[in-house]
Amino acid sequence: MKITITGGSGFVGHNLQEYLKDSHDVSPMSVRYMPDQRFDLKADAIVHLAGKAHDLKKVSNPNDYYDANFELTKQLFDSFVISNAKVFIFMSTVKAVADEVKGILTEDTVPNPKTHYGISKHRAEQYLLSKELTIGKRVYILRPCMIHGHENKGNLNLLYQLVAKGLPWPLGAFENQRSFLSVENLCFVIKELLENSMIPSGVYQVSDDKSLSTNELIQLLGISLGKKNTILNIPASWIKGVAKLGDHLHLPLNSERLQKLTENYVVSNQKIVNAIGKSLLVTTKEGLLKTFVSFRK
Repeated sequence: MKITITGGSGFVGHNLQEYLKDSHDVSPMSVRYMPDQRFDLKADAIVHLAGKAHDLKKVSNPNDYYDANFELTKQLFDSFVISNAKVFIFMSTVKAVADEVKGILTEDTVPNPKTHYGISKHRAEQYLLSKELTIGKRVYILRPCMIHGHENKGNLNLLYQLVAKGLPWPLGAFENQRSFLSVENLCFVIKELLENSMIPSGVYQVSDDKSLSTNELIQLLGISLGKKNTILNIPASWIKGVAKLGDHLHLPLNSERLQKLTENYVVSNQKIVNAIGKSLLVTTKEGLLKTFVSFRK
């Protein structure tokens, strides 16, 4: 199968190319939004990863999200519809549904995105779902939660550095559960969607099997580093007070960062696992330990 990947130079794109290179003819495709453009797609399948990620520093122009995540996706999909390609996989995000989760997020949850990032991805989803497919074509919308793996230097790496330096974790009083996604499991899911024509088109959330608390994550980091880590149970009210102070004094800990570190965000992967009919490649802990090992390199 000849597969074209947009966003091939990114974290997921690079890992996906490595994962597929021995079984398929894979080529990256550089794309960016320009008005009134069409793409000459010559592949059997398109994996659309390119887009604008969530800007935690909040300095991006909102229009950049809609151009990169919505308008560009429309152009690629319209080109797919009139091409001979059979499979279109769009990388969306759980943030297209909700920024905060109470309980467990499923595909039945009514989307209510709050950020330009989430809204732009949701609009792209709506566009894809509004189009009637010709016989033989399949379209998959994937909503991954927080992806980690080799070459990812995001929030997990920050926690890794904290534990590596022997610093205590001060947020032990907060109880939460979060879902994670190993890039290895994500690549496995994409490969199954590409190869199995019996998997119906639709929206699929992607996460590892088990959720973990941040305290469990800190303990797992300690195991990976061979260090005895300390988790402090400072009263949550004190921590929240410090975070509010940080909002005004621009301290490392502020209310938004505290929420990100301690919030609940549990994502169900039951639909995609049932559709594939196979277990994911690695467990939550196995995948995280592999990621932690990659941080040493």
